[in-house]
Amino acid sequence: MSLTKTILKFAAPVPKIESFQKYMFIGPHPDDIEIGAGGTIAALHQAGKEICFVICTDGRYGLNNAPQGTAPEELIEIRKQESIESARTLGVTDVTFLGFCDGGFYKPEDLRSALAIIIGEKKPDIIFAPDPSVISECHIDHLNTGTAARTVAFFAPFKEIMAQYGAQSAPVQAIAFYMTAKPNRYVKTASYLSQQYHAIFGCHKSQFPEGCPDISSISLYLKLRAYDFGIRSMKGQAEGFRVLGTTHMHCLPEAGE
Repeated sequence: MSLTKTILKFAAPVPKIESFQKYMFIGPHPDDIEIGAGGTIAALHQAGKEICFVICTDGRYGLNNAPQGTAPEELIEIRKQESIESARTLGVTDVTFLGFCDGGFYKPEDLRSALAIIIGEKKPDIIFAPDPSVISECHIDHLNTGTAARTVAFFAPFKEIMAQYGAQSAPVQAIAFYMTAKPNRYVKTASYLSQQYHAIFGCHKSQFPEGCPDISSISLYLKLRAYDFGIRSMKGQAEGFRVLGTTHMHCLPEAGE
């Protein structure tokens, strides 16, 4: 570890995820939030935190496991209802659907503006989104969502800049990236894994119908990830996030290492 990074660690510590009151989880598609952070959401709900979901795209092209003959327009409503049920399973009733077309068929600046508006309305303390810096990530919706979220997270407190988006300012103090390769904060989730699995596999039936091979492979991945992050953090089983506070978001490259 470099001297600069060591000093930064003590001078500007990474915020603790559990230290906030109002949380916004942003997902590219229905089911991404639950896969990336479902256990954490259940734990935060249990702790009495305020939580909302924002789902950016309509998921219309997630047809691989949907019933044969399902049209994209039909799948939009199916996945919306699945998302509402899944969120409720984790204790969340506030779900917003932005309705952008699955597959990246929209302008990134429109997504950025829509996120700015909903962030200005909900005024979260911390925002969660997929990590757009992961080298292996190829899905344009994940990259667009993470990039838009981190841009707005930084600008959210600036009234004049948010006004350019037609949005109110918001007291965002941190962003936490899920689906990340470089976690720096962890949340203990051992007590909530079954709840997370039900939210994913019990609710998102159009993506994970009974007998779907993805169920066993994703379940195994989630278990291994929970143990891996649990060992790293000495929390038994955990979810990991790359967290940046307002101090880390600008001109501090060491914060991303």
